[in-house]
Amino acid sequence: MPNFQELQNLTPVAPLKLAVHKSCLPLAQGVNDYLVSFRKETPFSKSSVIEFNGYVADNFIVNSDCPRFGSGEAKGSYFESIRGCDLFIMADVCNYSLTYSAFGHTNHMSPDDIYQDIKRLISAATGKAHRINVIMPFLYESRQHKRTKRESLDCALALTELANMGVSNIITFDAHDPRVNNAVPLKGFDNFTPQYQFIKTLFNRVPDLQIDNKHLMIISPDEGAMHRAVYFSNVLGVDMGMFYKRRDYSTVVNGKNPIVAHEFLGDSVAGKDVIIIDDMISSGESMLDTAKMLKERNANRVFICTTFGLFTNGFESFDEYYEKGFIDLVITTNLNYRNPAIFEKPYYAEADMTKFLASIIDTLNHDISTSKVISPTEKIRELLAKR
Repeated sequence: MPNFQELQNLTPVAPLKLAVHKSCLPLAQGVNDYLVSFRKETPFSKSSVIEFNGYVADNFIVNSDCPRFGSGEAKGSYFESIRGCDLFIMADVCNYSLTYSAFGHTNHMSPDDIYQDIKRLISAATGKAHRINVIMPFLYESRQHKRTKRESLDCALALTELANMGVSNIITFDAHDPRVNNAVPLKGFDNFTPQYQFIKTLFNRVPDLQIDNKHLMIISPDEGAMHRAVYFSNVLGVDMGMFYKRRDYSTVVNGKNPIVAHEFLGDSVAGKDVIIIDDMISSGESMLDTAKMLKERNANRVFICTTFGLFTNGFESFDEYYEKGFIDLVITTNLNYRNPAIFEKPYYAEADMTKFLASIIDTLNHDISTSKVISPTEKIRELLAKR
């Protein structure tokens, strides 16, 4: 049982409930199953004390929905009582598989549509739930986190809006820039990372992986991922290197400045396995370029670990690079929706986050420190010791 000893000495803030947007159902069901098993293993599972009524349940997911009218407008609804509960609203803003009908036309839901549904669920619960928490694994508009010239500050605006609606805690994973929490300094903002799950999945898929300076190196594909690579290299005790992107700032293509070249800083990767670590695969262009250049520098095997696998341009380029031997394994979490075709790819592995997320929710529901959850160093070292 991953829950800490402190949980057995404290009562929850309020009865736990999960309000799950349909964009996040598979992930939430796994989280719910773990929460049910956690609670049934505690000494409180058979307690008749009033504080523990509802502590143990067969299901923590409440019956809720955001139905739409024929015009495409919508509303948030709960079909059971949530009064006095500690409500966790879960949604995956990157789930592009959902559709709705407007004036007879079928539209795919965008991140904006799902974010509006999150606000609808908050609005329907305000004044009833004891506390409202929002879990957005991929933080809405986190890629528009800073202003350059005349631009909007979408992420900061969204966080401020949620805080003004009464949200107490915002839980996310591997935010593009964690400093966006400065927008809501008086609210809880927890940013978790999946390092332990990456290493565990990597060990399961690559049993002959050797963790030492002669055989392994951690690579940051750009300067933005440096802090992730630094942590990995320190906890594993191996060297790291970094690429930085040289861009053409005189032109704009698809809303961004095109990359002219990737320059490498670091020791030789010849003969070594390399782990490329980053927060997301969007189109994958930058990640694949990095893998190809590492192979050109005579790297042995190339493993890619990213929290979010968006694959906005499909899998064709990844298939091609795998067939050419430029990449050996791609690991992403199950925190966001992925095209089911990815599970048939021989180079793909999933890092399961459901147990970790259930532990986070259980900890927050007891209103105790999440420091042991945030820092996976001890668990990683135990995993290394077993090898």
